[in-house]
Amino acid sequence: MRIAVQEAAFDLGDEARAFAAGAAGAGAVVTFTGLVRGDGGMVAMEIEHYPGMTERAINVILRQAAERWSLTDALVIHRHGRLAVGEAIMMVATAAPHRADAFAAAEFLMDYLKSRAPFWKKEIGPDGAAWVAAKEADETALTRW
Repeated sequence: MRIAVQEAAFDLGDEARAFAAGAAGAGAVVTFTGLVRGDGGMVAMEIEHYPGMTERAINVILRQAAERWSLTDALVIHRHGRLAVGEAIMMVATAAPHRADAFAAAEFLMDYLKSRAPFWKKEIGPDGAAWVAAKEADETALTRW
């Protein structure tokens, strides 16, 4: 299982191919990539985090997913710094013997990354910048787990 919290962009195709190539014994690989949306004229997003704390929090979530579902491997890449509209923010990949576990674990990881991972996001638009507040819908999504 691998966690990467990085400023640098990543190549989705390269990451997905490498992950799948290392997923020995898996019958399913699921990947998800989150992109910066251009809602409301937003031109960029700034993401901040605390190094060390962020990786530890993500590792706890990964271990929970591995214990709950039959994962053979998992990957979380999350970027920080300034990202333009359309850039990849994060990627989750899961591998499991069966697709149901791979899909469920990927959704679990995405929901927890969105709501619990210690990242702070600021939307930058033509009229200035504003911190992104937690959304009730994201908190509600956690209740299914």
